[in-house]
Amino acid sequence: MQVRVARIGKPHGIRGEVTVQVLTDSPEDRFVGGAVFDVDPAAQSPLAVRSLTVRSARWNKDILVLGFEEVADRSRAEELRGATLSIDTDEVEDEDDEGWYEHELVGLEVRVDGERVGTVSALQVMPAQDLLVIETPQGEVLVPFVEEIVPEVDPEGGFVVVVPPAGLFELNAEPKEAAEGVPGAEDDGGKGA
Repeated sequence: MQVRVARIGKPHGIRGEVTVQVLTDSPEDRFVGGAVFDVDPAAQSPLAVRSLTVRSARWNKDILVLGFEEVADRSRAEELRGATLSIDTDEVEDEDDEGWYEHELVGLEVRVDGERVGTVSALQVMPAQDLLVIETPQGEVLVPFVEEIVPEVDPEGGFVVVVPPAGLFELNAEPKEAAEGVPGAEDDGGKGA
């Protein structure tokens, strides 16, 4: 299975380097000299290359800048804009037993207190922490993908367990009284005033 690890941005300088949006948790391990990536071209630009070999990798502030053996100048680098770099997960050693790829998570049932509340629809890789995108009947909910909130991931069983902070899933839900068309009505649990 192919997994995207970066999206190529604009050229950087005149020697064929490009900026990239990193889509992996371990860029220092992935983007090293000699690493080979499969290339999926952007929709608007057909590319002649199907793989790229990293010549150089460096950080410019918070942006990763890559140079490739196959790209010698700025005009060639411009042709790569929008393309994605991928790796085959079958060829990659499993360095992190607790890491998950997006394709392993999408479609899993989301359970809270043993009850189904939705389905994982995507994984957003963010700088600080990743987010699970969960489709619920009330709408899309973003859940921080950290062990305290998502303590169990079971792809074989087809589910993830979420222990949400108070109000996380209710943020997207309509208030009960608005849904019932009774403004100002509150449920007092049958206790009366």
